[in-house]
Amino acid sequence: MKKLFKHLVMSLLLVVAFSSQAFAAKPIYGKVVDIMGGAPVQWTLYAQEAGNDTYTVVFTGAIRSGFHGYSLNDPYSAPSFTFKNGKKIGGMSEPLKGKMHSHTDEFGDVVKMYKGQMMFVQNIQVAPNTKVTGEISANICTDATNQCQQCAFDFEITLAPSVEEAAAPAVEQKKEETTEPAAPATEETKAEEAAPASVEEAAPATEEGAIVATETTQTNKLDWTSILSAIIWGFAALLTPCVFPMVPMTVSFFIKGSGSKAQGRFRATMYGIFIIALYVLPIAALILITRFTGGEGVTEDIFNWLSTHWIPNLIFFAIFMIFAASFFGAFEITMPSKLVNKSDAGAEKGGLFGIFFMALTLVLVSFSCTGPIVGTVIIESMNGGLWMPIITMAAFATAFALPFTLLAWFPSLLKNMPKSGGWLNSVKVVLGFIEIALGLKFLMTADQTYHWGLLDREVYLAIWIVVFSLLGLYLLGKLRFAHDDKMEHLSVKRLAMAVVVFSFVVYMIPGMFGAPLNALSGYLPPMTSQDFRIDGSNDNLNAEVKYGDKLHLPHNLKGYFDLDEAIAAAKKENKPIFLDITGHACNNCREMETRVWSDPRVKEMLMNDYIICALYVDDRTDLNTEDYYTNKNGIVMTTLGRKNNAIAVERFNVNAQPGYILMSPDEEILMPVRGYDASIDGFIKFLEGGKAKMK
Repeated sequence: MKKLFKHLVMSLLLVVAFSSQAFAAKPIYGKVVDIMGGAPVQWTLYAQEAGNDTYTVVFTGAIRSGFHGYSLNDPYSAPSFTFKNGKKIGGMSEPLKGKMHSHTDEFGDVVKMYKGQMMFVQNIQVAPNTKVTGEISANICTDATNQCQQCAFDFEITLAPSVEEAAAPAVEQKKEETTEPAAPATEETKAEEAAPASVEEAAPATEEGAIVATETTQTNKLDWTSILSAIIWGFAALLTPCVFPMVPMTVSFFIKGSGSKAQGRFRATMYGIFIIALYVLPIAALILITRFTGGEGVTEDIFNWLSTHWIPNLIFFAIFMIFAASFFGAFEITMPSKLVNKSDAGAEKGGLFGIFFMALTLVLVSFSCTGPIVGTVIIESMNGGLWMPIITMAAFATAFALPFTLLAWFPSLLKNMPKSGGWLNSVKVVLGFIEIALGLKFLMTADQTYHWGLLDREVYLAIWIVVFSLLGLYLLGKLRFAHDDKMEHLSVKRLAMAVVVFSFVVYMIPGMFGAPLNALSGYLPPMTSQDFRIDGSNDNLNAEVKYGDKLHLPHNLKGYFDLDEAIAAAKKENKPIFLDITGHACNNCREMETRVWSDPRVKEMLMNDYIICALYVDDRTDLNTEDYYTNKNGIVMTTLGRKNNAIAVERFNVNAQPGYILMSPDEEILMPVRGYDASIDGFIKFLEGGKAKMK
């Protein structure tokens, strides 16, 4: 086991080391000066080296509340960017094109404008260490009366930068304009005018009034399902045979060492804080180190690799099976005695130092029971965004530490707790069965991601049915292990648990024939992997589209798995696109498909009113050379999942699944991005809103 964990840690460090090299390039910041003074827009200028004396220059304009700017394709008020030196490479682009507001003016022309923020990107070629200068001219108009003001700016940026420029970006304004600074972005503006992730990593922190790139509302939304699950697991861990015997030792430690009641409660509180820190800080350190050494993209790559690649998934699967065998009594798993003894010796010392080692002893001793639970908590939270693993681990650790802290505060509570004994062996066996059931999910993830075809839905269900049937027999005393005490009679508690387990088994049986099993939708392979269904709906209607031989849509829906192909179809049929940012390892995606997409009203709208495009961000299918995708950092994506993930982040600012985007054939976003929300009525309003905007 020590070698197994050593190899896993080494793999993580290698990924961090190699990935950080790819994200080593730092943005170069320039200066922008408002010539007129008091302009209702504030500009930020920075550049990124693209190689071969070529740089990508980004202009970000933060527009004051109550004003708007215009798109490059506006016939009358388009902003202009003049470079006094440097050769332009290609035309200027608009990363925030999907955030434009459109309306038809009195002359019948379609006017496209920005509110809150606008952004323009130009590639230039110039000799190194050249100071590039130029001018910005932009019409900024009031929302109420459409009165426009011609705003002129000078800019300069040195390529490559001096140390001072790289360390201290500046956005200079003349003193006159400070009388009316641009207003900070409101919550509504942030949600509506969020910038794509391609700008987010390089955008500098500016003075008050500058609006920097933000994530979408969907990305920031907490995954409460994962948090609640982590809290439940944290409390459940107390009943494991590795943890429960530590309760009286904890209480006696604090009773002996307390000089006064106030001092004792302070020590007990610090004990709980140390337990939480020992669980949270390692995962937080991994995220922060990788983020600051290589950028957010490196961290995302690491967690994407951990949650979808076959190597970590098979390792986690093997660990769960090994722990299950240990719980059944095949062998005993413990942390190295030398490590535990050192921690014990440290706990005998006084003060906070001793309390810390007492907490460390608890974490180490309980590892053989909490290790698989911690792994599950981390993996399950990875689809909820970059910071979700830290949040869910904090929720687990808090729930785990709370009983120990309370018992240290109120030692008299120990009298009301059951004594450890044979019942803990029963808990251990029950956990063994649950370990087998949960461990299958890691094998399922690798199977779905790489299309091995080993664990289809009915095979998965068959294993679960057998596992939980054996658990029911064990609870009834019909199945015994070597370390179990002889059961003289069946208690009411065990009978009640057996009834629940066998009811669960009965609930799963119809799933073998195609029943949706909504309560388990997030934990089962997708319905499309089912070989046999009573309704006969097992044909792949998308076999003729790109990647349709491997990927499927639920409920016999027709659609696409390549964005360009979907856009072409949308233009041909003049329909909006329903873009589904999804993944094989996404539990919430399967739950949305089972609970929401299956509603007849939702299904009819998806089938008749939209072109469906599902982008799997974790699929490991190798791309043909002509389908390779180069991301904003110049890294070539050679697998379908990495390409789709880069598209989701760079073009739509979505880095969590599921993400639902409604867009027109010309790629204008019709509605705010929608994330996990199982409200059927809300989803219908979302689809209807997209249809109305399209018309």
